[in-house]
Amino acid sequence: MTITNDYKSQINQEFQQALKARSLANEGQARVCARRAAGIAIGEYLKRREISIPGPSAIKRLRFLINLPGISPEVIHVSEHLLLKVNQDFKLPSDIDLVEEAKWLVQELLGESY
Repeated sequence: MTITNDYKSQINQEFQQALKARSLANEGQARVCARRAAGIAIGEYLKRREISIPGPSAIKRLRFLINLPGISPEVIHVSEHLLLKVNQDFKLPSDIDLVEEAKWLVQELLGESY
């Protein structure tokens, strides 16, 4: 595997781990994996545009992406969902599926489906 495609295997691994966590009723871990997949995709997106990557943290990358000029409102909206904190019951609003939203974000940023 080439270095260029390494991000693909990392994203794929995160989504596989997210689905495994979800199948074990570990939604918290699924959310963590979704955020990490999004962070990897953002890193590749920035690299392709020769923009300095703000470190390895998915949270920092999501915050950075939101503030980039020219980012669509839809990407900002999904990125904001990925930054949401859980409530006292460790849940997000029921209409938010971070795994699916992270997959959409990867598709939107990189043109690749997972």
